[in-house]
Amino acid sequence: MAEPDDLLLSDAERLHALTVLGDHYASGRLDDSQFHARSADVAAARTLGQLRGSFADLPGGTPLTSVDGLIVQSATAGGGEIVLSSSSPSSPLAPTPTGARTPATRDADADLEDLRRRGKLVESLDGVVIGLTLITFLVLQIVVDWQYAWMVWPSLVLTLGIPRLVLRFTDSDEKTYEKLKKADEKAREERLRAASERIRELGDGREKHD
Repeated sequence: MAEPDDLLLSDAERLHALTVLGDHYASGRLDDSQFHARSADVAAARTLGQLRGSFADLPGGTPLTSVDGLIVQSATAGGGEIVLSSSSPSSPLAPTPTGARTPATRDADADLEDLRRRGKLVESLDGVVIGLTLITFLVLQIVVDWQYAWMVWPSLVLTLGIPRLVLRFTDSDEKTYEKLKKADEKAREERLRAASERIRELGDGREKHD
């Protein structure tokens, strides 16, 4: 029986590996040059062992493994939520090369990360508060048959303000957080589009070669 690393890959298995690599790229773990280089290596890989170098430093490792002489899917590009930033060089949210990062830049990045964390927590608490308010209203309206059940809704304004007060999440913070969310979503869409195009490009190249 062949050694696990010597098992030959099928086109479907290479495509799965490329898709997982694209997920890592879309999540911001790889930059453009890293993704292009690694995706070319994955597309050219003939054996399971030749894939390992492209995934060695990524969460989940190689997304294929050998079980009883068969190659099976073992992982996706999971590993938790990744915070993205705009890849546009003109954007104030654009990542700075590691070698050029100054203390001021690191402080600004830390502030943005803290804002994201607080913004996500506020969003989660908003959902909980609104859900509890709705349940309370339905209980008072339907079960208790209290005619003033509607009064729980005006109190919602005050209740929603409590998490913002505790977390010091101001109106200005909320506006900045919304801009960050849009930048994150745009960056992810761009990376997903680039990953799809790269995978299609590599697939077309293999078909022409074959």
